[in-house]
Amino acid sequence: MRPSKHLPFGLFGTVWAYLRLRDTGIRTPARPDWWGNLTFAAGLVSVLAGITYGIQPYAGHTMGWSNPVVLAALAGGVALLVLFCRVETRVAEPMFRLRLFRIRAFTAGNVASLLASLGRGGLMFVLIIWLQGIWLPRHGYGFAETPLWAGIYMLPLTLGFLVAGPVSGWASDRFGARTFATGGMLLAAGSFAALQALPVDFAYPAFAVILLLNGIGMGLFAAPNRAAVMNSLPPDQRGVGAGISTTFQNSAMVLSIGIFFSLMITGLAGSLPTTLTSGLTAQGVPAADVARIAALPPVGVLFASLLGYNPVQTLLGPHVLAQLPAGHAGYLTGREFFPQLISAPFADGLAVAFDFAIAACLIAAVASLLRGGRYVHDDRARADARPRRPEPTPAAVPPRTAAPPPVPAPPPVPAPPTADPPPGGAPPPGRTPPGAPHD
Repeated sequence: MRPSKHLPFGLFGTVWAYLRLRDTGIRTPARPDWWGNLTFAAGLVSVLAGITYGIQPYAGHTMGWSNPVVLAALAGGVALLVLFCRVETRVAEPMFRLRLFRIRAFTAGNVASLLASLGRGGLMFVLIIWLQGIWLPRHGYGFAETPLWAGIYMLPLTLGFLVAGPVSGWASDRFGARTFATGGMLLAAGSFAALQALPVDFAYPAFAVILLLNGIGMGLFAAPNRAAVMNSLPPDQRGVGAGISTTFQNSAMVLSIGIFFSLMITGLAGSLPTTLTSGLTAQGVPAADVARIAALPPVGVLFASLLGYNPVQTLLGPHVLAQLPAGHAGYLTGREFFPQLISAPFADGLAVAFDFAIAACLIAAVASLLRGGRYVHDDRARADARPRRPEPTPAAVPPRTAAPPPVPAPPPVPAPPTADPPPGGAPPPGRTPPGAPHD
Protein backbone atom coordinates (compact mmCIF):
# COMPACT_ATOMS: atom_id res chain seq x y z
CA MET A 1 0.00 0.00 0.00
CA ARG A 2 1.43 3.38 -0.97
CA PRO A 3 1.71 5.77 2.02
CA SER A 4 -0.43 8.87 1.98
CA LYS A 5 1.18 12.11 0.81
CA HIS A 6 -0.32 13.82 3.87
CA LEU A 7 1.56 11.56 6.30
CA PRO A 8 4.68 13.80 6.70
CA PHE A 9 2.51 16.81 7.51
CA GLY A 10 0.57 14.83 10.09
CA LEU A 11 3.76 13.58 11.75
CA PHE A 12 5.28 17.07 11.81
CA GLY A 13 2.13 18.54 13.36
CA THR A 14 2.01 15.80 15.99
CA VAL A 15 5.65 16.24 17.05
CA TRP A 16 5.45 20.03 17.03
CA ALA A 17 2.28 20.05 19.10
CA TYR A 18 3.76 17.64 21.65
CA LEU A 19 6.92 19.72 22.07
CA ARG A 20 5.51 23.23 21.92
CA LEU A 21 1.97 23.25 23.25
CA ARG A 22 1.26 23.50 26.94
CA ASP A 23 -1.95 22.53 28.67
CA THR A 24 -3.15 25.55 30.63
CA GLY A 25 -6.72 24.37 31.18
CA ILE A 26 -8.34 23.28 34.40
CA ARG A 27 -9.00 19.55 34.54
CA THR A 28 -12.02 18.35 36.42
CA PRO A 29 -12.38 14.57 36.79
CA ALA A 30 -15.75 13.36 35.52
CA ARG A 31 -17.48 10.12 34.62
CA PRO A 32 -18.36 9.40 30.96
CA ASP A 33 -21.83 10.40 29.87
CA TRP A 34 -22.69 7.10 28.18
CA TRP A 35 -26.35 7.84 27.44
CA GLY A 36 -25.48 11.27 26.09
CA ASN A 37 -22.77 9.84 23.85
CA LEU A 38 -25.04 7.11 22.50
CA THR A 39 -28.06 9.30 21.78
CA PHE A 40 -25.98 12.08 20.24
CA ALA A 41 -23.89 9.78 18.03
CA ALA A 42 -26.90 7.81 16.82
CA GLY A 43 -28.99 10.93 16.18
CA LEU A 44 -26.26 12.82 14.33
CA VAL A 45 -25.23 9.84 12.19
CA SER A 46 -28.87 9.17 11.32
CA VAL A 47 -29.49 12.77 10.21
CA LEU A 48 -26.30 13.00 8.15
CA ALA A 49 -26.90 9.59 6.54
CA GLY A 50 -30.44 10.67 5.63
CA ILE A 51 -29.12 13.82 3.98
CA THR A 52 -26.48 11.84 2.08
CA TYR A 53 -28.99 9.35 0.69
CA GLY A 54 -31.50 12.12 0.06
CA ILE A 55 -29.51 13.47 -2.89
CA GLN A 56 -29.56 10.08 -4.61
CA PRO A 57 -32.40 9.23 -7.02
CA TYR A 58 -35.30 7.12 -5.85
CA ALA A 59 -38.22 5.52 -7.72
CA GLY A 60 -37.96 7.69 -10.82
CA HIS A 61 -37.38 10.92 -8.89
CA THR A 62 -34.25 12.99 -9.35
CA MET A 63 -33.63 12.89 -5.58
CA GLY A 64 -34.55 10.61 -2.73
CA TRP A 65 -36.33 12.94 -0.33
CA SER A 66 -39.51 10.87 -0.73
CA ASN A 67 -37.69 7.65 0.13
CA PRO A 68 -39.23 6.17 3.32
CA VAL A 69 -35.80 5.13 4.54
CA VAL A 70 -34.51 8.70 4.19
CA LEU A 71 -37.55 10.13 5.93
CA ALA A 72 -37.27 7.59 8.74
CA ALA A 73 -33.57 8.35 9.17
CA LEU A 74 -34.19 12.09 9.36
CA ALA A 75 -37.16 11.81 11.72
CA GLY A 76 -35.44 9.24 13.93
CA GLY A 77 -32.26 11.29 14.06
CA VAL A 78 -34.09 14.45 15.09
CA ALA A 79 -36.00 12.50 17.76
CA LEU A 80 -32.75 11.10 19.16
CA LEU A 81 -31.18 14.56 19.27
CA VAL A 82 -34.20 15.88 21.17
CA LEU A 83 -33.83 12.94 23.58
CA PHE A 84 -30.13 13.79 23.87
CA CYS A 85 -30.97 17.33 25.00
CA ARG A 86 -33.35 15.88 27.56
CA VAL A 87 -30.68 13.49 28.84
CA GLU A 88 -28.13 16.28 29.17
CA THR A 89 -30.39 18.19 31.54
CA ARG A 90 -30.75 15.18 33.83
CA VAL A 91 -27.26 13.69 34.22
CA ALA A 92 -24.83 15.01 36.78
CA GLU A 93 -21.87 15.29 34.38
CA PRO A 94 -23.23 15.90 30.83
CA MET A 95 -21.23 15.68 27.62
CA PHE A 96 -22.82 18.92 26.36
CA ARG A 97 -23.39 21.48 29.08
CA LEU A 98 -26.45 23.15 27.63
CA ARG A 99 -26.33 25.91 30.22
CA LEU A 100 -23.32 27.30 28.36
CA PHE A 101 -25.75 28.52 25.71
CA ARG A 102 -26.98 31.05 28.24
CA ILE A 103 -23.79 32.97 27.48
CA ARG A 104 -24.70 35.24 24.59
CA ALA A 105 -21.21 35.45 23.11
CA PHE A 106 -20.91 31.65 23.09
CA THR A 107 -24.31 31.08 21.47
CA ALA A 108 -23.94 33.82 18.85
CA GLY A 109 -20.44 32.66 17.92
CA ASN A 110 -21.54 29.06 17.43
CA VAL A 111 -24.57 30.05 15.36
CA ALA A 112 -22.35 32.24 13.19
CA SER A 113 -19.82 29.40 12.80
CA LEU A 114 -22.58 26.96 11.85
CA LEU A 115 -23.94 29.26 9.15
CA ALA A 116 -20.47 30.12 7.83
CA SER A 117 -19.69 26.42 7.47
CA LEU A 118 -23.01 25.89 5.70
CA GLY A 119 -22.10 28.61 3.22
CA ARG A 120 -18.52 27.47 2.72
CA GLY A 121 -18.64 23.66 2.80
CA GLY A 122 -20.60 22.90 -0.36
CA LEU A 123 -18.95 25.79 -2.18
CA MET A 124 -15.76 23.77 -2.66
CA PHE A 125 -17.61 21.01 -4.53
CA VAL A 126 -19.55 23.50 -6.64
CA LEU A 127 -16.39 25.33 -7.68
CA ILE A 128 -14.57 22.07 -8.43
CA ILE A 129 -17.44 20.88 -10.65
CA TRP A 130 -17.48 24.29 -12.34
CA LEU A 131 -13.77 24.10 -13.10
CA GLN A 132 -13.47 20.40 -13.91
CA GLY A 133 -16.68 19.93 -15.83
CA ILE A 134 -16.90 23.18 -17.80
CA TRP A 135 -14.15 25.78 -17.60
CA LEU A 136 -10.93 23.75 -17.78
CA PRO A 137 -11.99 21.50 -20.70
CA ARG A 138 -13.12 24.56 -22.66
CA HIS A 139 -9.68 26.07 -22.16
CA GLY A 140 -7.68 23.15 -23.48
CA TYR A 141 -7.24 20.85 -20.47
CA GLY A 142 -7.90 17.13 -20.82
CA PHE A 143 -10.49 15.55 -18.54
CA ALA A 144 -7.81 13.47 -16.82
CA GLU A 145 -5.84 16.64 -15.98
CA THR A 146 -8.71 18.67 -14.58
CA PRO A 147 -8.57 17.46 -10.93
CA LEU A 148 -4.99 18.70 -10.53
CA TRP A 149 -5.52 22.02 -12.29
CA ALA A 150 -8.78 22.68 -10.47
CA GLY A 151 -6.84 22.63 -7.21
CA ILE A 152 -4.14 24.89 -8.64
CA TYR A 153 -6.64 27.44 -9.95
CA MET A 154 -8.34 27.57 -6.54
CA LEU A 155 -5.15 28.51 -4.69
CA PRO A 156 -6.20 32.20 -4.32
CA LEU A 157 -8.95 31.02 -1.96
CA THR A 158 -6.39 29.36 0.31
CA LEU A 159 -3.98 32.28 0.01
CA GLY A 160 -6.59 34.78 1.15
CA PHE A 161 -7.46 32.63 4.16
CA LEU A 162 -3.81 32.17 5.14
CA VAL A 163 -3.12 35.90 4.97
CA ALA A 164 -6.26 37.16 6.70
CA GLY A 165 -6.46 34.53 9.44
CA PRO A 166 -3.34 35.44 11.49
CA VAL A 167 -3.80 39.18 10.92
CA SER A 168 -7.42 39.17 12.06
CA GLY A 169 -6.53 37.04 15.07
CA TRP A 170 -3.84 39.52 16.14
CA ALA A 171 -6.10 42.54 15.57
CA SER A 172 -9.13 41.04 17.30
CA ASP A 173 -7.10 40.54 20.49
CA ARG A 174 -6.69 44.31 20.62
CA PHE A 175 -9.93 45.65 19.18
CA GLY A 176 -12.48 42.86 19.79
CA ALA A 177 -13.87 40.12 17.57
CA ARG A 178 -17.23 41.53 16.54
CA THR A 179 -16.00 43.97 13.89
CA PHE A 180 -13.71 41.49 12.15
CA ALA A 181 -16.06 38.49 12.30
CA THR A 182 -19.05 40.49 11.07
CA GLY A 183 -17.03 42.21 8.35
CA GLY A 184 -15.63 38.88 7.21
CA MET A 185 -19.09 37.41 6.73
CA LEU A 186 -20.26 40.49 4.82
CA LEU A 187 -17.21 40.26 2.55
CA ALA A 188 -17.86 36.54 1.98
CA ALA A 189 -21.50 37.25 1.06
CA GLY A 190 -20.33 39.92 -1.40
CA SER A 191 -17.86 37.49 -2.98
CA PHE A 192 -20.63 34.92 -3.46
CA ALA A 193 -22.73 37.59 -5.19
CA ALA A 194 -19.76 38.40 -7.43
CA LEU A 195 -19.32 34.72 -8.33
CA GLN A 196 -22.99 34.54 -9.18
CA ALA A 197 -22.61 37.48 -11.57
CA LEU A 198 -19.75 35.80 -13.48
CA PRO A 199 -20.55 34.03 -16.77
CA VAL A 200 -19.99 30.29 -16.82
CA ASP A 201 -17.06 30.77 -19.20
CA PHE A 202 -15.36 33.49 -17.14
CA ALA A 203 -12.04 35.31 -17.39
CA TYR A 204 -9.72 33.78 -14.83
CA PRO A 205 -8.21 37.02 -13.37
CA ALA A 206 -11.67 38.16 -12.21
CA PHE A 207 -12.38 34.68 -10.84
CA ALA A 208 -9.07 34.65 -8.95
CA VAL A 209 -9.70 38.07 -7.37
CA ILE A 210 -13.15 36.96 -6.19
CA LEU A 211 -11.72 33.76 -4.72
CA LEU A 212 -9.05 35.81 -2.95
CA LEU A 213 -11.70 38.08 -1.44
CA ASN A 214 -13.74 35.08 -0.34
CA GLY A 215 -10.71 33.57 1.37
CA ILE A 216 -9.96 36.89 3.08
CA GLY A 217 -13.56 37.14 4.28
CA MET A 218 -13.51 33.63 5.71
CA GLY A 219 -10.11 34.27 7.30
CA LEU A 220 -11.31 37.50 8.88
CA PHE A 221 -14.17 35.58 10.44
CA ALA A 222 -12.57 32.32 11.58
CA ALA A 223 -9.89 33.30 14.12
CA PRO A 224 -11.77 36.15 15.89
CA ASN A 225 -14.96 34.13 16.13
CA ARG A 226 -13.18 31.12 17.59
CA ALA A 227 -11.28 33.27 20.10
CA ALA A 228 -14.46 35.07 21.16
CA VAL A 229 -16.27 31.78 21.70
CA MET A 230 -13.48 30.37 23.86
CA ASN A 231 -12.92 33.58 25.84
CA SER A 232 -16.58 33.68 26.83
CA LEU A 233 -16.30 30.39 28.73
CA PRO A 234 -15.05 29.63 32.24
CA PRO A 235 -11.59 28.02 32.13
CA ASP A 236 -12.90 24.69 33.40
CA GLN A 237 -15.52 24.56 30.61
CA ARG A 238 -13.37 25.46 27.61
CA GLY A 239 -12.72 21.85 26.65
CA VAL A 240 -16.45 21.15 26.54
CA GLY A 241 -17.05 24.41 24.66
CA ALA A 242 -14.39 23.57 22.09
CA GLY A 243 -16.01 20.18 21.51
CA ILE A 244 -19.43 21.76 21.02
CA SER A 245 -18.05 24.33 18.60
CA THR A 246 -16.14 21.75 16.57
CA THR A 247 -19.21 19.50 16.39
CA PHE A 248 -21.28 22.38 15.05
CA GLN A 249 -18.67 23.20 12.42
CA ASN A 250 -18.02 19.66 11.17
CA SER A 251 -21.70 18.75 11.10
CA ALA A 252 -22.44 21.90 9.12
CA MET A 253 -19.83 20.95 6.51
CA VAL A 254 -21.57 17.63 5.82
CA LEU A 255 -24.98 19.26 5.94
CA SER A 256 -23.76 21.91 3.51
CA ILE A 257 -22.79 19.31 0.90
CA GLY A 258 -26.27 17.81 1.03
CA ILE A 259 -27.91 21.24 0.77
CA PHE A 260 -25.71 22.46 -2.10
CA PHE A 261 -26.10 19.30 -4.12
CA SER A 262 -29.85 19.31 -3.56
CA LEU A 263 -30.06 22.91 -4.76
CA MET A 264 -27.78 22.22 -7.72
CA ILE A 265 -29.81 19.17 -8.73
CA THR A 266 -33.02 21.17 -8.40
CA GLY A 267 -31.66 23.77 -10.77
CA LEU A 268 -30.31 21.20 -13.23
CA ALA A 269 -33.39 19.01 -13.30
CA GLY A 270 -35.52 21.59 -15.08
CA SER A 271 -33.41 21.99 -18.21
CA LEU A 272 -30.74 19.27 -18.30
CA PRO A 273 -32.85 16.41 -19.80
CA THR A 274 -34.03 18.59 -22.69
CA THR A 275 -30.54 19.88 -23.33
CA LEU A 276 -29.04 16.39 -23.35
CA THR A 277 -31.76 15.09 -25.68
CA SER A 278 -31.30 17.84 -28.27
CA GLY A 279 -27.51 17.77 -28.15
CA LEU A 280 -27.10 14.00 -28.45
CA THR A 281 -29.76 13.65 -31.12
CA ALA A 282 -28.03 16.27 -33.26
CA GLN A 283 -24.88 14.12 -33.26
CA GLY A 284 -26.65 10.98 -34.42
CA VAL A 285 -26.88 9.08 -31.13
CA PRO A 286 -29.64 6.41 -31.32
CA ALA A 287 -32.95 7.45 -29.79
CA ALA A 288 -32.94 4.65 -27.24
CA ASP A 289 -29.54 5.69 -25.90
CA VAL A 290 -30.57 9.35 -25.92
CA ALA A 291 -33.65 8.52 -23.83
CA ARG A 292 -31.55 6.44 -21.44
CA ILE A 293 -29.01 9.21 -20.86
CA ALA A 294 -31.62 11.97 -20.63
CA ALA A 295 -33.42 9.94 -17.94
CA LEU A 296 -30.30 9.69 -15.81
CA PRO A 297 -30.49 11.67 -12.56
CA PRO A 298 -28.61 14.99 -12.65
CA VAL A 299 -26.39 13.84 -9.80
CA GLY A 300 -24.89 11.25 -12.16
CA VAL A 301 -23.98 13.95 -14.66
CA LEU A 302 -22.45 16.07 -11.88
CA PHE A 303 -20.27 13.24 -10.62
CA ALA A 304 -19.32 12.26 -14.16
CA SER A 305 -17.69 15.67 -14.54
CA LEU A 306 -16.20 15.56 -11.02
CA LEU A 307 -14.28 12.28 -11.17
CA GLY A 308 -11.86 13.27 -13.92
CA TYR A 309 -13.24 10.90 -16.55
CA ASN A 310 -14.54 11.80 -19.98
CA PRO A 311 -18.25 12.34 -19.15
CA VAL A 312 -19.80 11.49 -22.54
CA GLN A 313 -17.53 8.52 -23.06
CA THR A 314 -18.51 7.24 -19.62
CA LEU A 315 -22.24 7.85 -20.16
CA LEU A 316 -22.48 6.47 -23.69
CA GLY A 317 -19.97 3.66 -23.44
CA PRO A 318 -17.67 2.29 -26.16
CA HIS A 319 -20.45 0.18 -27.74
CA VAL A 320 -22.58 3.22 -28.68
CA LEU A 321 -19.60 5.32 -29.75
CA ALA A 322 -18.44 2.56 -32.11
CA GLN A 323 -21.76 2.84 -34.01
CA LEU A 324 -21.31 6.56 -34.72
CA PRO A 325 -19.27 8.19 -37.50
CA ALA A 326 -15.74 8.90 -36.38
CA GLY A 327 -16.20 12.67 -36.64
CA HIS A 328 -19.33 12.64 -34.48
CA ALA A 329 -17.78 10.30 -31.92
CA GLY A 330 -14.67 12.48 -31.73
CA TYR A 331 -16.76 15.63 -31.24
CA LEU A 332 -18.91 14.02 -28.56
CA THR A 333 -15.87 12.90 -26.55
CA GLY A 334 -13.89 16.10 -27.17
CA ARG A 335 -13.40 19.04 -24.87
CA GLU A 336 -16.17 21.25 -26.25
CA PHE A 337 -19.38 19.24 -26.50
CA PHE A 338 -20.11 18.31 -22.90
CA PRO A 339 -18.97 21.60 -21.28
CA GLN A 340 -21.06 23.62 -23.72
CA LEU A 341 -23.98 21.23 -23.33
CA ILE A 342 -24.32 21.60 -19.56
CA SER A 343 -23.25 25.26 -19.24
CA ALA A 344 -26.78 26.71 -19.28
CA PRO A 345 -28.37 24.11 -16.93
CA PHE A 346 -25.35 24.38 -14.64
CA ALA A 347 -25.77 28.16 -14.47
CA ASP A 348 -29.35 27.66 -13.26
CA GLY A 349 -28.25 25.36 -10.47
CA LEU A 350 -25.30 27.59 -9.62
CA ALA A 351 -27.57 30.60 -9.11
CA VAL A 352 -29.74 28.70 -6.61
CA ALA A 353 -26.69 27.45 -4.68
CA PHE A 354 -25.10 30.89 -4.48
CA ASP A 355 -28.39 32.39 -3.26
CA PHE A 356 -28.28 30.00 -0.33
CA ALA A 357 -24.61 30.80 0.39
CA ILE A 358 -25.32 34.55 0.37
CA ALA A 359 -28.27 34.12 2.75
CA ALA A 360 -26.23 31.93 5.12
CA CYS A 361 -23.36 34.44 5.28
CA LEU A 362 -25.69 37.40 5.85
CA ILE A 363 -27.45 35.62 8.72
CA ALA A 364 -24.05 34.68 10.14
CA ALA A 365 -23.07 38.36 10.02
CA VAL A 366 -26.21 39.27 11.98
CA ALA A 367 -25.49 36.57 14.57
CA SER A 368 -21.92 37.80 14.89
CA LEU A 369 -23.12 41.38 15.33
CA LEU A 370 -25.44 40.30 18.15
CA ARG A 371 -22.64 38.70 20.17
CA GLY A 372 -22.16 41.98 22.04
CA GLY A 373 -18.99 43.90 22.72
CA ARG A 374 -15.68 42.44 23.76
CA TYR A 375 -16.33 39.83 26.42
CA VAL A 376 -13.80 37.75 28.32
CA HIS A 377 -14.96 35.51 31.15
CA ASP A 378 -13.36 36.62 34.42
CA ASP A 379 -13.40 34.18 37.31
CA ARG A 380 -12.36 36.88 39.75
CA ALA A 381 -15.34 39.03 38.87
CA ARG A 382 -17.52 35.94 39.08
CA ALA A 383 -16.18 35.15 42.53
CA ASP A 384 -16.78 38.72 43.70
CA ALA A 385 -20.37 38.53 42.48
CA ARG A 386 -21.12 35.38 44.43
CA PRO A 387 -23.01 35.89 47.73
CA ARG A 388 -20.60 35.59 50.58
CA ARG A 389 -21.30 33.63 53.74
CA PRO A 390 -21.83 36.08 56.62
CA GLU A 391 -18.96 36.12 59.03
CA PRO A 392 -19.83 35.12 62.63
CA THR A 393 -20.15 38.04 65.02
CA PRO A 394 -18.16 37.75 68.27
CA ALA A 395 -20.07 37.13 71.48
CA ALA A 396 -21.05 40.26 73.35
CA VAL A 397 -18.60 41.18 76.13
CA PRO A 398 -20.07 43.02 79.13
CA PRO A 399 -18.69 46.50 79.47
CA ARG A 400 -15.89 46.91 81.85
CA THR A 401 -16.51 48.77 85.12
CA ALA A 402 -14.19 51.54 86.08
CA ALA A 403 -11.23 50.37 88.09
CA PRO A 404 -11.34 51.45 91.74
CA PRO A 405 -9.00 54.28 92.59
CA PRO A 406 -5.71 53.11 94.06
CA VAL A 407 -5.54 52.96 97.82
CA PRO A 408 -3.08 55.59 99.02
CA ALA A 409 -0.05 54.18 100.70
CA PRO A 410 0.09 54.77 104.44
CA PRO A 411 2.34 57.65 105.47
CA PRO A 412 5.83 56.61 106.57
CA VAL A 413 6.31 56.07 110.26
CA PRO A 414 8.88 58.57 111.60
CA ALA A 415 12.01 57.11 113.20
CA PRO A 416 12.31 57.45 116.97
CA PRO A 417 14.52 60.33 118.14
CA THR A 418 18.16 59.48 118.81
CA ALA A 419 19.73 60.37 122.18
CA ASP A 420 22.48 62.95 122.28
CA PRO A 421 25.99 61.48 122.41
CA PRO A 422 27.49 61.38 125.94
CA PRO A 423 30.19 63.77 126.83
CA GLY A 424 33.64 62.77 125.91
CA GLY A 425 32.66 61.69 122.53
CA ALA A 426 31.51 58.29 123.54
CA PRO A 427 29.71 56.77 120.63
CA PRO A 428 26.16 56.03 120.92
CA PRO A 429 25.18 52.55 121.80
CA GLY A 430 25.60 50.10 118.96
CA ARG A 431 28.45 52.00 117.27
CA THR A 432 32.16 51.19 117.37
CA PRO A 433 34.44 54.16 117.91
CA PRO A 434 36.83 54.82 115.10
CA GLY A 435 40.13 53.12 115.48
CA ALA A 436 38.77 50.58 117.93
CA PRO A 437 39.52 47.00 117.05
CA HIS A 438 36.81 44.92 115.71
CA ASP A 439 35.89 41.56 117.13
